[in-house]
Amino acid sequence: MKGTTLLLLLLLHMKFILYLSMAIVTSASAAKDSLHPVILIPGSGGNQLEARLTAEYNPSGLFCNRCFPLKKDCDGWFRIWFDPSVLLKPFAKCYNKRMMIYYDPEMDDYHNAPGVETRVSGFGSTQSLLYLDPQIKRATSYMEPLVASLEQAGYASGENLFGAPYDFRYALAAEGHPSKVGSKFLEDLRNLVESSSRSNGGKPVILLSHSLGGLFVLHFLNRNSDSWCQKYVKHFIALSAPWGGTINEMRTFASGNTFGVPLVDPLVVREHQRSSATNLWLMPSPKVFNVTKLRVITPNSSYTVLDIPHFLRDIGFPEGVKPYETRVLPLVENLTSPLVPVTCITGSEVKTPETLIYRDHGFDKRPEIEYGDGDGTVNMVSLLALQSAWNSSNKQILKVIKIPGVTHTSILNDESSLDEIIGEISSINSHISVSVVSRTVS
Repeated sequence: MKGTTLLLLLLLHMKFILYLSMAIVTSASAAKDSLHPVILIPGSGGNQLEARLTAEYNPSGLFCNRCFPLKKDCDGWFRIWFDPSVLLKPFAKCYNKRMMIYYDPEMDDYHNAPGVETRVSGFGSTQSLLYLDPQIKRATSYMEPLVASLEQAGYASGENLFGAPYDFRYALAAEGHPSKVGSKFLEDLRNLVESSSRSNGGKPVILLSHSLGGLFVLHFLNRNSDSWCQKYVKHFIALSAPWGGTINEMRTFASGNTFGVPLVDPLVVREHQRSSATNLWLMPSPKVFNVTKLRVITPNSSYTVLDIPHFLRDIGFPEGVKPYETRVLPLVENLTSPLVPVTCITGSEVKTPETLIYRDHGFDKRPEIEYGDGDGTVNMVSLLALQSAWNSSNKQILKVIKIPGVTHTSILNDESSLDEIIGEISSINSHISVSVVSRTVS
């Protein structure tokens, strides 16, 4: 009798454990089912880029022959961004030539250097966004902390968490001007949004961008119909988006910018930085910046944001004037609200270049810098440009969260900013309406 009782108790215990396990699985499955899929759109340089050399390729020197780099796949593809060899001057020159793109006035569009093919691998996956070089993860970590935080919140890469890497050298263009590479990215992004929604029970997606990715997403939303956006897009969260460009970009064009990377000569990388269509897109917008305030000062000239064509000629880059005036200026005038709910999360109270002063040595030397408010890279007036542009709109939902002390890039790994990002996504998944228009994290 006693044995029978023990057996019954054991069976009841096992049944309870089984029931509890099923309840946990069911609960986890239900929680997962309640999540809107998230698509990550990186900033400039925020994903890996691959290249291949063809017979048309003309090496620029001994270090830039077809054998370099040694590590390639069976079809000749290799990772051009990021590769640590660019830190060494001879290889940096090679990298510079291979990364350059060229504007063709007759085609009114950009193309790669002759003999250089490029591609973005893993579209739809988060893999190329995690680390810029998977062999040196710690030094080149990009979105890995953000992805890890999303996974802790219940997201799973490839199921309800996706990535939209792109060739960050190519920009969009104003209406009436071709942009083959940029337009193809928007087409691929649209397909990814639709497939992500379908594979998650028809739930609309959350678009989560960083930096330049925010500009692409805003134009993406405005180039699709309201009915399409309403069906497929739940919310747009923009991190550190330079809506009106940045004064720092004028420094990049004038004297090159290493962004703090050691050993790199800014004059070596300046050539390919000038060629980048997205860098031209990120010039400070006359629509956003105070046009009466001087931004670049030399012994002979002072340039405001209205003088950028003159500035481009004076720094020795006259070929940038036409695409800037025809493709970029009309594009940056358009900060139309997409009627999709938008949350901007940005750093603040970080010293950010505001005025550049070049002395007698010209543009080949680093300027003296006067600083203002921003996130260390983008000026505050640009980070908050949507707030100003959409102030009179009653239909557009816009929430702005400012995090003091967080920089343009640390927003992707700072604990307080990650908490804000995950908290915002949790609110969206819980269908909690936006109740705060703007707030600063204390």
